[in-house]
Amino acid sequence: MAPSFNSSNSLYDFVVREGNGVKGVADLGLSEVPERYIQPPQERIKKHDSRPCDAPPIDLSKLNGAEHEKVVDEIVRAAETLGFFQVVNHGVPLQLLESLKDAAHTFFNLPAEKKAVYRAGVSPSPMIKLGTSFVPEKEKAWEWKDYISMVYSSDEDALQYWPNQCKEVALEYLKLSSKMVRDIVEALIGKLGVELDDSKMEALLGMKMVNMNYYPACPNPELTVGVGRHSDMGTITVLLQDGIGGLYVKVEEENDDAGKGEWLEIPPIPGALVINIGDTLQILSNGKYKSAEHRVRATSNHSRVSVPVFTLPIATERIGPLPEVVKKDGLARYREVVLQDYMNNFFGNVHAGKKSLDFARIN
Repeated sequence: MAPSFNSSNSLYDFVVREGNGVKGVADLGLSEVPERYIQPPQERIKKHDSRPCDAPPIDLSKLNGAEHEKVVDEIVRAAETLGFFQVVNHGVPLQLLESLKDAAHTFFNLPAEKKAVYRAGVSPSPMIKLGTSFVPEKEKAWEWKDYISMVYSSDEDALQYWPNQCKEVALEYLKLSSKMVRDIVEALIGKLGVELDDSKMEALLGMKMVNMNYYPACPNPELTVGVGRHSDMGTITVLLQDGIGGLYVKVEEENDDAGKGEWLEIPPIPGALVINIGDTLQILSNGKYKSAEHRVRATSNHSRVSVPVFTLPIATERIGPLPEVVKKDGLARYREVVLQDYMNNFFGNVHAGKKSLDFARIN
């Protein structure tokens, strides 16, 4: 018998406390989404309000050849404008990408009680967390998404604690994408006229985390969102899309306080990975590089998955505009913050576009 959700508490217990997630809600075969998932009209995603992003993918294999400068310029241009770009010939085998999608579906199709062992508070490791929405205890309207988040500490811990259904492919993906991330960040920092030694670069890229996101088919995708408007807080994110689509990024306009910027859909390109700039790089570059505000639409006929790798500074690192850039610009637009404090603020608030940057912004 389907549980009745006649109070928001009973839905919270079912979805969050018992670990059923939105997958559990979708499996009930409801003809409409529960009220808790209905977004205010201004947050709903209307397909006709956006257009496809037609930027061609960047060929990373050319980064180490005669066309190095041209490729660096393409990366820099994307980071300065949209904060999002797609890459091909990135060094992650296509077979591994297919295995990752399969592993994500396999994990999320497990019985709820097998997934629930990874909930915060009961998980075998504080580095692994099964969650749903973003901060369900604070959000007025929930997001139509479940996820498992796995922070990397060592190969041994990953192979011991990460779920059997995905640990090997997720670890391989994280390691192979790390080289690409380093190459991209070195190119971007170099173009600012700054040289960072290995220890500083390691501090900026020292925390790595792979998530698997699951968006079940939704009876009313026009009423809810898969993920609400936000920017990522780290240095850089590598994202595997599964081919179904639904990822939107905002074109940032000067003095756009009313949030009127245009939305572009990032079309899935077979074999490509999506790169997006995080808040950390926007702060380091004193605003030259843009962290990308993005969101995800729910879909009606297919469940879909995505697999991001987040690369962040280590938690104790102080991040602020690079001194050489401030000297050139004549002023600092952001104050120096400890990454852990920035994280606490980021995860302590609901998604609200790029509001997370206000924590470091100098007014």
